[in-house]
Amino acid sequence: MLKKVFGSAVFGVDATTITVEVNIAKGVGYHLVGLPDNAIKESNYRIAAALENNGYKIPVKKIIINMSPADLRKEGSAYDLTLALGILSASGQIKSPDLESYLIMGEVSLDGNLQPIKGALPIAIKAREEGFKGFILPSQNAKEAAIVNDLKVYGVDNITQVINFFDKDEPLEQTIINTREEFYKNLDFPEFDFSDVKGQESIKRCMEIAAAGGHNIILIGPPGAGKTMLAKRLPSILPPMTLSEALETTKIHSVVGRVKEHTGLMAQRPFRSPHHTISNVALVGGGSYPQPGEISLSHNGVLFLDELPEFKREVLEVMRQPLEDREVTISRAKFTVTYPSSFMLVASMNPSPSGYFNDPDAPVTSSPAEMQRYLSKVSGPLLDRIDIHIEVTPVPFEKLSDERKAETSVEIRKRVTAARELQTKRFEDLEKIHYNAQMNSKQIREYCRLDEASKLLLKTAMERLNLSARAYDRILKVSRTIADLEASEHITGAHISEAIQYRSLDREGWLG
Repeated sequence: MLKKVFGSAVFGVDATTITVEVNIAKGVGYHLVGLPDNAIKESNYRIAAALENNGYKIPVKKIIINMSPADLRKEGSAYDLTLALGILSASGQIKSPDLESYLIMGEVSLDGNLQPIKGALPIAIKAREEGFKGFILPSQNAKEAAIVNDLKVYGVDNITQVINFFDKDEPLEQTIINTREEFYKNLDFPEFDFSDVKGQESIKRCMEIAAAGGHNIILIGPPGAGKTMLAKRLPSILPPMTLSEALETTKIHSVVGRVKEHTGLMAQRPFRSPHHTISNVALVGGGSYPQPGEISLSHNGVLFLDELPEFKREVLEVMRQPLEDREVTISRAKFTVTYPSSFMLVASMNPSPSGYFNDPDAPVTSSPAEMQRYLSKVSGPLLDRIDIHIEVTPVPFEKLSDERKAETSVEIRKRVTAARELQTKRFEDLEKIHYNAQMNSKQIREYCRLDEASKLLLKTAMERLNLSARAYDRILKVSRTIADLEASEHITGAHISEAIQYRSLDREGWLG
């Protein structure tokens, strides 16, 4: 007898429906075809034990299972439940007139319990698109899949529940989530707050500007100055995610199985901080079976690279194209996948191997040559994609011991959100530009016009401070953001003056 059951495969951040055809005829043998990987080939052992421990069995007949489309590589253990239901139905051990109306996925343990799967959210989106009546999957993934409206999602703990649902019409409990309610419930509870940071008012101002315009930023300073502390609090002042951003972010994390159990939608912007020993594949994504890297996992959030010169140079260089295009494409001989990677880059570094600048009172100092050699580990083209460079100095005792409460992230976020709203309105007719950091030369000329006094100020600054040519566009972008924070339609000399301060690494003689 031939029976069809439906599962799904995830490629990139999208799912493809897989038809599992099970044919049982006279003879002996178990043949699984359709480009399954080793995890799927081993499924017959898990399925046999699970069925036997729950009162069923794999028939001693000739079983041929085809996973269609047959030229598409399938991977992972999430097809166990799909295959098991197909075998039971084709062998007549259960009656299942409605089996083809459901999409079924789940890894089966030897006792019949179900283990969580990856990619539940994109699979659920595909199931709704293709008009399936429902989606049956492990209960650990049920909330994640139930984000999708107009699709019945059933979370189950054991294979027996699924068998009884089809064979004995025993109802399964539907998982229902109010997506908007779930989203807004967790929106305003950041883990870290700027009120915890003592002193560093100029750096907080810098972070506010970076957040308001989506600018990449690098913090340069000695150990213990507060670079990491400030970076960790940046997501708390970014504008709240929109529902579509939250869905897109959850989708990426779902593909790699990073959505927390019993959690639906991700409401907080991601903050990723990989170690400097990371490989280029782990950073940008890839592998034999491509998976998203850290830059995609930080999509709509912050990627923090601590001690930037300690990262391998080739690892940093592969980030250049994703920083410009805000997506990364991974090509293989038979397919190509694209992952979104629109993130804010926050980097930190010491100004020298010892960690201290040219400070005569520092416990260890480095010569200008050593400092130059250390800084040269970071390439010019990468620094060219970072709009704001700022020096972070240690906090004096008076500030550390001050008991007064600093400004909270909520207060800063209000100003940032207001500035972002101005930018959204400004760029509403442009498809891929949403905030100032994304402007190209054409938009800079259009939206960053200067009066004669401001032009003269910028010209004088570039000549006296020996600023490089690449600093010019960056200064204009940052000054546009500063003007937006003040709700100013025009860029003034004050805005230009402040923006010039944030190009430390462009100044010749910065090393003293």
